[in-house]
Amino acid sequence: MTFEATYLGSNGWLIKFEKTNLIIDPWLTGDLVFPPGEWFFKGSLDNEILIKEDIKLILLTQGLPDHCHIPSLKKFKKDISIICPNSAKGIIEKLGFNSIKVLKPSEKININGLEIEATAGAPVPQIENGYIVKDEKGKGFYVEPHGYLDKNLKNQEIDAVITPTINLDLPIVGSFVKGADVLPKLINTFNPKYILSSTAGGEAKYTGLLNKLISVQEYKEELKCKLVNLKSMDSVKI
Repeated sequence: MTFEATYLGSNGWLIKFEKTNLIIDPWLTGDLVFPPGEWFFKGSLDNEILIKEDIKLILLTQGLPDHCHIPSLKKFKKDISIICPNSAKGIIEKLGFNSIKVLKPSEKININGLEIEATAGAPVPQIENGYIVKDEKGKGFYVEPHGYLDKNLKNQEIDAVITPTINLDLPIVGSFVKGADVLPKLINTFNPKYILSSTAGGEAKYTGLLNKLISVQEYKEELKCKLVNLKSMDSVKI
C-alpha cells in the first residue's frame, strides 16, 4: 500500500502515508458562505466531521472559503505545519498558526518524509496551487480541485490523481470547474492507476442563487484507469 485516502466531502481529503497523516482543504464543521452572503451561496453540514487521526500537515490549495475554511482550521493546533498558496497566508496568520510555508508553482519542500511540489492551479483570479505529493519511495498523488493542469509539468507516472471529474458551468462565465475537460490531459501526463473523484461530492447541502445557476457536464468517455467515487468518510487504499 502506498497510502490510504479518505474522502471528507467537497474538496477535503485525509491522506494516511506510512509515516505521516495529512489533510487537504478541510471543511469539517460549520457553514460555508461565499460573499456577499448566504443568499448568494451557502453550504451546510448536518454533522461535524470528526478526525481521530494525528494530523501532521495541512495542505491548502486555495485561499477561498471552500478550501481555506476558517471554522474548520480553528479545530487544529496552532503549531501544525501548513503548506498553502500566498492567497491563504494572511487568513492563516490571523488564526494564529505559526508554522506556515507558502509555495509558488514549481517550488518544492521536504517535510515529514514527503516531497511536496506546488503546481499552477486555477486562476480565481490569482493562480492558486495544485500539488504533487510523494513519499520517500517516490509513491504518491497529484491534487488540484478545479480541473486545471500546469502546462509546464512533464509527463511522469504517479499512483493516483485527485481531481473533479465533472464540469461545473455558470451562465456567461462558463466552466469554473473543468474536471471533465482535464481528465484526458491528466491521464496522459501522469498515467495514474487511480482517479479519485473530488470537489462535488459529500454530504453537504447547498442553497443560494449561485447554486441554482450551476449546471453539470459529465465525462462520458471510457477511462483506462480505475475511477473511484467515494461517499463522505469512505476510504480507499492505493
